[in-house]
Amino acid sequence: MKKRVFLQAAAAVAVLATALPASAEDWKPTRPINLIVPWAAGGSTDQVTRITAAELEKVLGQTIVIVNQPGASGAIGTRNALTADKDGYTWTAGAAQDLGAYQTLGSLDASIKDWHLFLNVANVSVLGVNPQRPWKTGKELIDAMKAKPGEISVATAGVTSAGHAAMDRIVAATGVKYKEVSYDGGNPAVLAAVAGETDLTSQLAVEQADMIRGKRLRPVGVVGNKPLELEGYGTIPSLSDDIPNLQAPLNYFGIFIPKGVPDNVIQTLQKIWAEKMPSDAALKKYATSRGAVYDPLYGDAAQKAVFPAVQLNAWNIYNSGKGKVSPDTVGIPKP
Repeated sequence: MKKRVFLQAAAAVAVLATALPASAEDWKPTRPINLIVPWAAGGSTDQVTRITAAELEKVLGQTIVIVNQPGASGAIGTRNALTADKDGYTWTAGAAQDLGAYQTLGSLDASIKDWHLFLNVANVSVLGVNPQRPWKTGKELIDAMKAKPGEISVATAGVTSAGHAAMDRIVAATGVKYKEVSYDGGNPAVLAAVAGETDLTSQLAVEQADMIRGKRLRPVGVVGNKPLELEGYGTIPSLSDDIPNLQAPLNYFGIFIPKGVPDNVIQTLQKIWAEKMPSDAALKKYATSRGAVYDPLYGDAAQKAVFPAVQLNAWNIYNSGKGKVSPDTVGIPKP
């Protein structure tokens, strides 16, 4: 009897062992990880990715090398990460909504489902006006755009950028026309507005925060449904007060790892996101000081959180005539 019980117990342990994934052991990278930022240095993606990488280095015990590869509105660097060896040593980063925009533009045939998403913050865009320009409220600016179609210039980081997406949403809600001036990243776009090369920028609050605090840009409205409290400045009102039908879901940023890498790479990152990221002091401080929402997500929760922005962004691009591929043909139904 004792022998039979022992054998049954041993068999149960064997079954449990085979049920666990063979790669359940934590991943310990043996060489530096390349993390491609597909935008210029200093922009929103670059800022938060460098902080996130530094925090991950503490846990992984390995160097993470930030590689800035701007071009084609983020598509070049993202493609390089997607086509790299699937060994877990090449990642990319950015705004998750871009992963649907690339398909619509025809610049990269991959969707959010082709990536493991590890989100860190959600961002909102702000209309930041050069102080030498006359508009002091969102209503004044929108009225001016209506009075002078296509004359008021807006600096963005290109067709897939947060700044462009913000203007697409304003155009969809108001019918205004504007002159877009594209740069290689959010930081160059913000600096262009500061220098007076353009009238304003519609890039993210995190990219404009220092210039707003220094009174080198005048924020006239958040492209979202809620006002924004920016540390060291105060409250930036929501444009929804003047544009009641404005649609602006949260713009989530994070690190993206292509599917097909070893399971233990993803399991290790998921463990870090579950156990370490929710209380990470450095990322929390970044979000608080720069007007972002700290919301670390991964797995199904991340896919669900980013889809509203992916959906709206892809359809705005297509409806504006910039897209080559209808989003509903690549699994993005109309919002």
